[in-house]
Amino acid sequence: MSSNNSSPARPTGATAIAELKQLYQKQKQPIHNRLQEFKSILQLDDHDVFAELCFCLLTPQSSAKTCWGAVNRLKERSLLLKGEPDELEPLLRDVRFNESKAKYIVEARQQFSKSGDLRVKPHLNSFLNPFELREWLAENVNGLGYKESSHFLRNIGLGEEFAILDRHILRNLKDLGVLPEIPITLTKKRYLEIEEKVRRFSKEIGIPMADLDLLLWSKETGWIFK
Repeated sequence: MSSNNSSPARPTGATAIAELKQLYQKQKQPIHNRLQEFKSILQLDDHDVFAELCFCLLTPQSSAKTCWGAVNRLKERSLLLKGEPDELEPLLRDVRFNESKAKYIVEARQQFSKSGDLRVKPHLNSFLNPFELREWLAENVNGLGYKESSHFLRNIGLGEEFAILDRHILRNLKDLGVLPEIPITLTKKRYLEIEEKVRRFSKEIGIPMADLDLLLWSKETGWIFK
């Protein structure tokens, strides 16, 4: 016998797809507004683009809201661009693995600096397309895997064809019948396979990839964020 306190069953299959399409009609304009905001980031300076990179370095196993708050704390104290790991760590205590992530931020800053100046945008612009850029980020920036690299590129308007496969998205993909089960781990090969399934699914239901990601995320969290 099920407990009265148990959570209601999540809709699956055709029911889940129908509910998703209905939700999309309500959320479509706010989602498009947010995507336009993402596209404007590259019009800002390198410091703002770097802040988005740092945000994505912090997000694994921590909430987006907590991580963006941590980035803002570092910015307010001018530590995002100048602080050493031991200076960053105390301000990242509400972020999981704060010691490692403080080091990732400093390493990334060094990686994108030339003659003491932060040069993120010129490096990003040196790639032929976002797919090559994502590959480089995932292979060369400590702390960025495919999920985080996809997240960063989406947040600066360059990743609308990428899937950001976090736990919220994977759970919904299973409910929608896109995946038979939620993978325990995501290798590069598996990540790209699932991303292709999401790409096909988005075309089938008429919801663009970037919209679909924010839609599923908002469905789980109740809001459209980053």
